[in-house]
Amino acid sequence: MRGMKVAALFSGGKDSTYAIYLAQQRGWTVELLISIVPEHGESYMFHIPNIHLAEMLAEAMRLRHAEFTTEGKEEEELDDLKIALADRDVAGVLTGAIASDYQTTRIDRLCHELGMKSFSPLWRWDQRHVLEDMNAAGFKTIIVGVYAEGLGEDWLGRELDEDALKELDVIAEKYGINISGEGGEFETLVIDGPNFYKKLEIVESKKHWEGTRGELIIKEARLIER
Repeated sequence: MRGMKVAALFSGGKDSTYAIYLAQQRGWTVELLISIVPEHGESYMFHIPNIHLAEMLAEAMRLRHAEFTTEGKEEEELDDLKIALADRDVAGVLTGAIASDYQTTRIDRLCHELGMKSFSPLWRWDQRHVLEDMNAAGFKTIIVGVYAEGLGEDWLGRELDEDALKELDVIAEKYGINISGEGGEFETLVIDGPNFYKKLEIVESKKHWEGTRGELIIKEARLIER
């Protein structure tokens, strides 16, 4: 399977970025990164916070990128993804799914309809091991959205380093959250990694907090030499 060409669903978050890296390590060619952007800020299927930076992060990895919009309506999102994937010269579609049956079953079905293979290299991995392996590989990841009890405003912009993982262990034990955020507890942004030729520098950002949830809105960023 070495040299196989794939398209990757890409949000700029940790799971999709790490899946791309693993595919590259296998010798696959990541032909295109595809980002699906909900028009109204809501989606059943796709990562949203700071999706506008996907193009810049694709540039940092020297990979082609294409952006498509969706109204964010359940099931109809798949139709929009189908349009994005139609007639692509790739053997399959790469996703960063770890434990989401909702996402994976729908992507699998869509790939079957298109005559493509579905690849999820992180599927059913131990969730803490995913984070540990990313850190060991040299990825720098920050939290840009929190939506679960036990995660406060102070987590916004925080790097997912070993100290953060230890705190997440405690929070997960107390509140029953998924330590990798796979249940929607938090969202991330990768700002540097071993397959990056440049790293993302945040120039201006703003925290938006509402009661028990919030997001780090990145208003300006740039790519700088590593």
